[in-house]
Amino acid sequence: MYAIVRAGATQHKVAVGDVLEIDQVSTPVGETLTLPVVMTVDDDSVTTDGAKLDKATVTVEVLGGTKGPKVVIQKYKNKTGYKKRQGHRQKYTQVKVTDISL
Repeated sequence: MYAIVRAGATQHKVAVGDVLEIDQVSTPVGETLTLPVVMTVDDDSVTTDGAKLDKATVTVEVLGGTKGPKVVIQKYKNKTGYKKRQGHRQKYTQVKVTDISL
């Protein structure tokens, strides 16, 4: 059994025991968090019905914070001497899926 959950602006395919990185949340380490379910798949049955999905929950445990890869942004304009270099590193929260209930 697996589910498609929404975490921030992204969707993730999860099963019990999976560890994934979601956008940073302020929940402390060790606490549980519930994520909204978009779709569930159990063997041959696929559930996308809104009434059933309102009852469905995916419970995750917060493991800690991580950072994504470094992204370098460079801007350059010819003949003007304009150069700009900027970096970005996205912050994520690492979570472990503990339960999928329908």
